[in-house]
Amino acid sequence: QLQLVESGGGLVLPGDSLRLSCAVSGRPLSMDVLGWFRQAPGKAREFVAAIHWTLGLTSYADPVKGRFTISRDKAKNTAFLQLNNLKVEDTGLYLCARKREKTSEYDYWGQGTQVTVAS
Repeated sequence: QLQLVESGGGLVLPGDSLRLSCAVSGRPLSMDVLGWFRQAPGKAREFVAAIHWTLGLTSYADPVKGRFTISRDKAKNTAFLQLNNLKVEDTGLYLCARKREKTSEYDYWGQGTQVTVAS
């Protein structure tokens, strides 16, 4: 059983930066993929970024390419999402999730951390 706990959200101005963390407990991640998603009020949850835990391969949604960076610290079993040049439309609940590599379904989810970008 895995547990994922996000932290690092907050209220920021457009153009500011935040660093989100996703601490994973239960077992060390290995052949897993750790993804970040976000959900804005009244909108469907959307994919933001993902990283293969062992290989370090990353993928990003087009709206965040060049502004967000996903990374992980294998020793700490923790993933990060660096959010730079934040925009109002980046506002939402950011959730991390895990799936087994080469599968499509994320089966463990955190509770999320709120990011609000407002002037």
